[in-house]
Amino acid sequence: MTLSKALIAKFDSTSVVAVIGAGAMGAGIAQITAQSGHRVLLFDQNEAAIFKAKESVALQLHKRVLKGKLSQENYDLCLENIIPTYSMDELASADLVIEAIIESLEVKQSLFLELESICKETCIFTSNTSSISITSIASKLSRPERFLGLHFFNPAPVMPLVEVISGLASDQVLAKVLYKACMRWGKKPVYAKSSPGFIVNRVARPFYAEALRILDEQGASISQIDELMRECGHFKMGPFELMDLIGHDVNYAVTESVFRAYYQDPKFKPSLSQKSLLEAGFLGRKTGRGFYQYNSNGEKYLQNNITDLPIDRNWTESKAPDGLIKQIQVTSKQENQPSQMSPTKGLIERFLSNNFYFDNETNQDLEQQIITIFTFGEAHIGLTNGLTATERAKEEKLNNLVLFDLAFDYSSITKLAISASDNCSSQALDDAFTLFDLIGITLIKLDDIPGLVLMRTLAMLTNEAVETRLQGVATGEDIDKAMCAGVNYPQGPIAWGQRVGLTLIHQVLTNLQLSYGEDRYRPSSLLRRLSVSGKKIVNELAQ
Repeated sequence: MTLSKALIAKFDSTSVVAVIGAGAMGAGIAQITAQSGHRVLLFDQNEAAIFKAKESVALQLHKRVLKGKLSQENYDLCLENIIPTYSMDELASADLVIEAIIESLEVKQSLFLELESICKETCIFTSNTSSISITSIASKLSRPERFLGLHFFNPAPVMPLVEVISGLASDQVLAKVLYKACMRWGKKPVYAKSSPGFIVNRVARPFYAEALRILDEQGASISQIDELMRECGHFKMGPFELMDLIGHDVNYAVTESVFRAYYQDPKFKPSLSQKSLLEAGFLGRKTGRGFYQYNSNGEKYLQNNITDLPIDRNWTESKAPDGLIKQIQVTSKQENQPSQMSPTKGLIERFLSNNFYFDNETNQDLEQQIITIFTFGEAHIGLTNGLTATERAKEEKLNNLVLFDLAFDYSSITKLAISASDNCSSQALDDAFTLFDLIGITLIKLDDIPGLVLMRTLAMLTNEAVETRLQGVATGEDIDKAMCAGVNYPQGPIAWGQRVGLTLIHQVLTNLQLSYGEDRYRPSSLLRRLSVSGKKIVNELAQ
């Protein structure tokens, strides 16, 4: 008889939940389940940790009472539901076990082997592991079908995402039971297959990796990259700020774990810059120093002599001369596919709304076209396609080429990254700065790096998300949902990539691979196919 058939009583708010591990994650999970009406058995080998965890939950709930978000009655009920438990034998009544202890395969296997002899046959076993294979943990159990992953994100009461992870032996009926339970707890669950990094910790790796690579190559500074990812990418935090917040011990360990698990795949290769911080003990905010240094109030400032780098700006901002003719010449363009909007639509709209006109073109529906290169003064200006400006200038036989970066929404940005070909004149740069200044955008000139900052990052995020979908780890919809709910992305990477255009995303990756000569930037075979067919695998409007 399968476990799902043995599980006659449905899992509801009357079911007993055991949380093993009373650290920050365990305390947060106990709070979530207790608030939903469950009796929660909170166990830890360290009895002081249980007391501290319940105190922490009481403090967090009290803040909600003071803000009027929780009644005193519900506050009292939630704390009553959390029952300190000092013996493993007391977990016999549990209907669901959620483990949140040290990230060690051997320790977790030993724990669940002991629980098999204590808990009833219908008890569901789960782990909150962020990196260990669910299949591996369950492999020692006599009933591995009742073991799954429930991966919450820190802080658990605040972050909405829960990855419901199935190992090879996991009962899929139980996955549905857990999914529904997470919904009742007010969470946003997604299904995932057990694989290294699951969804979020795998797909998010390029967000950090590309920033670190650009820094290692002195293409842009820490502050520039963070500012561009916030301003142009609409991310809540830049990659260096986020790594400092997570802690370099944690972030580097996840990267190294995924890198090893995928047999040293170069797209997951760790950074020596981050390793150096780890070796120095500069772990981020928790030690007062990481890529940034932090004062006693937690406010950051840069350590230019250690981790940031000076950028040589060999240009000066120029003001538009009186009587300037607002004429832009279209050097090359291509008709867009009917189902896809131009990635630079918002930028073209800004030019048109500021009384620019395009030479030899009717302005009507111009924002629907993909303008490859346009000219203003001496500057030839275009959206990056993954080549350096110098490479592209030679390929397209254009002098004075200036490339600009992608933006999530060109209609709202105030800053934008550019690069210039090695032979670009100072006058052409001045013309580019003048043009963008007239529509309220300050340009940040970076070194001539392929793909600039946001474009190459999005291309890699989209590629990894599509590859994760190809390998059956999760559906495209759940991958996008996970990245928005788990790490606050402004849009899921598949939907965002589709909106920019998978043909362009594929071209960027192909050109990055050409520029670097590395397998790191190889496009997914599914992405390549979609770039040809034009088929979409998620609805970007639903994000």
